[in-house]
Amino acid sequence: MSRRAMPTAKALTSTSYAILGLLAVKPWTTYELAKQVDQTLSRFWPRTRSKLFEEPKKLAAAGLAEATASATGRRRSTVYSITPAGRTALARWLTQESVPPLFESEHLLKVFYAENGTTEDVRATLAGLRSWVVEQSRPNVEVGSRYLAGVGAHPERLATLVLTGRFLDDYLELLDRWAAWAEEVVAQWPDDPAAAQPDLASLQATVEQARERVERAAG
Repeated sequence: MSRRAMPTAKALTSTSYAILGLLAVKPWTTYELAKQVDQTLSRFWPRTRSKLFEEPKKLAAAGLAEATASATGRRRSTVYSITPAGRTALARWLTQESVPPLFESEHLLKVFYAENGTTEDVRATLAGLRSWVVEQSRPNVEVGSRYLAGVGAHPERLATLVLTGRFLDDYLELLDRWAAWAEEVVAQWPDDPAAAQPDLASLQATVEQARERVERAAG
């Protein structure tokens, strides 16, 4: 790659910095990075594996990571480690304004268009969401319990992990609480959602909740 074509820190994406952050923890092979992303970052920063395999190369080309050839028996691999320039770039990125959060849920999308199906379809969608929440909650119990027992990975990062872990579990709690409430509302619907009567009391409560939040921010 010519010097003119080499990417700079300005050309890096948030995904690039996500990988750079992992390299700040310890050196990894691309396979290890992908596995680590699956276990941690994918819960709030999902990306395809092909994309992840390209990021370390981009970081190395920018001088933010160093690639070192390695071999275990006949198996060859490349280990990536962060450079001083990479640590500087990572620290600088942490001071920059963040992109607003994005939310995506096919469950909610189906509820949004519920009048085109049946009330039973809505019930099945809500039940499916709650089942997913339970499955996502099991790792929170397992991983959190390991840290409480003093055997969690990278315990030196625990103060930070407590913050992100609490967010992820609060998010699951929000989804489950909302789905449980929606199930109670939908239980009163006729078979055709298009004929359902709106729950105006819940709408009023939603407006008041949003207003209180705005007023708190205004001080």
